[in-house]
Amino acid sequence: MRAMVLEAQRHPLQMREWPVPQPGPEEILVRVHACGVCRTDLHIVDGELPHPQLPLIPGHEIIGQVEALGKEVTRWQVGDWVGIPWLAHTCGHCKYCVRGLENLCMQASFTGYTHPGGYAEYTTAHQDYAFALPENCRSPEMAPLLCAGLIGFRSYRMIGASAEHIGLYGFGASAHLITQIAMHQGKKIYAFTRDGDEAGQAFALQMGACWAGGSSDKPPVNLDAAIIFAPVGELVIRALQAVDKAGQVICAGIHMSDIPSFTYRWLWEERKIQSVANLTRADGLQFFQAIQHIPIRTSVHFYPLAEANQALQDVKQGRIKGAAVLLVRDES
Repeated sequence: MRAMVLEAQRHPLQMREWPVPQPGPEEILVRVHACGVCRTDLHIVDGELPHPQLPLIPGHEIIGQVEALGKEVTRWQVGDWVGIPWLAHTCGHCKYCVRGLENLCMQASFTGYTHPGGYAEYTTAHQDYAFALPENCRSPEMAPLLCAGLIGFRSYRMIGASAEHIGLYGFGASAHLITQIAMHQGKKIYAFTRDGDEAGQAFALQMGACWAGGSSDKPPVNLDAAIIFAPVGELVIRALQAVDKAGQVICAGIHMSDIPSFTYRWLWEERKIQSVANLTRADGLQFFQAIQHIPIRTSVHFYPLAEANQALQDVKQGRIKGAAVLLVRDES
């Protein structure tokens, strides 16, 4: 099969002829139709997330169909549509797993980081860690749901149910999806982009935000909560100044630059800062149930598999409004 392979961090991916993986006893072999290009992939390639399993096939926003079954697989049949996310496997018995926090498992493996991912024509997944895709989620443009959607949803669910005015810092793949869910629930979204990014602000308004401005701007109302999707530590301080008393600031990224020191008065009055780490399978099940009846639209830019490096750079430079997706099956 063809695969884009990371042979050394801080170096471009290389197109390689690679052996089709053989599924283990509890694994499924999946023919990849499309794979989203996530900022986490960029952090891995750029060396900001250390110790990937090299050589590595990145990618963890995978849509495909089951091609073959391991001998102990009972949950899937050949031809089934599946989504493969970041969380590839957990131990099931560490102190985090038994508390329902498998996203913090001490022995977890991750798709496209410690387990081969979806920048290839085929990949494997443990039968219990892939998601059945509803019919409205089986097209290539829905690939970003498998991380941008899932992590955005977990971040969004951490906000108190009574929150009405919600700020999103960094209006890209996750934010444009969560905006649609929040609007469906009657929330008001305030979008923050890079200062001066008028195109990004127009995109946010197009997707349903009631206000859009630069990250240095003050929103027209005090926010009940804010989610930070951009990997910029300074935004934590800006969000704290924008949220009301008892407001929440959720940091959604797996990597973020250092948070500068700040005065205690911006945290006082019971404001809260919380990070989000990975996802649980329960997040995925609830997410796909929640969006079955919501007409989710994704804004994506498609690339052939061979142009994965260009897609990563476009994500890095903020040249994409929405998400980047590699089309894999279409060029097979």
